[in-house]
Amino acid sequence: MYKKFALQLFLCNMIFCAGWFCVKSVQVNRLASTPAFQIILTENNVQPKADRFFGLLRKVSSGQRIVDYEVLEKEDKYDLSEEDYEILLRIVQAEAGNEDEKGKMLVAGVVLNRVESSKFPDTVKEVVFQNENGVYQFSPVANKSYYSVNVSEETMDAVDRVLAGEDITEGALYFAARKYADSEKMRWFDHSLVRLFEYGGHEFFTSG
Repeated sequence: MYKKFALQLFLCNMIFCAGWFCVKSVQVNRLASTPAFQIILTENNVQPKADRFFGLLRKVSSGQRIVDYEVLEKEDKYDLSEEDYEILLRIVQAEAGNEDEKGKMLVAGVVLNRVESSKFPDTVKEVVFQNENGVYQFSPVANKSYYSVNVSEETMDAVDRVLAGEDITEGALYFAARKYADSEKMRWFDHSLVRLFEYGGHEFFTSG
């Protein structure tokens, strides 16, 4: 009787131990199959401002670590030299310094439209300083105000947006401020060109 009881007790203990080891084995396997860390990508809602050469900075969360990386170069629609970029900034500031960002974008766009057109020279520098029969195409170059401007951050933002591909010019190749322009010159604009629209202090035209 005693031996039978002891045998039953021993068998119960063995069954209990076997069950306990099975549970632990499942827990260990589950732990082993869990990734060492889980990578969660989060994008900051307020992104740093992009510039022509370094693009956007983004933050990536990996576990408890924060990793910063840079997009080393932002792709522009127009491949300008540093000299042409500086000239474009200055002519936009000189022509549209009192305009809002859209007005500045329109002036920059007209200059770049001319660069792309077969009717005008092939670089920003040549377009801005084009002189036909002693007459400059842009009045700030003629009256020398081009050389004394201080380029604002808004002008840089406007030019960078246009260089990145934002075109709001509707194909304009000319612009004029009727209020300040010579009446003879405006007569030529009105009779020889197609008026597209007016924005701010400028009227915009294309070839007839």
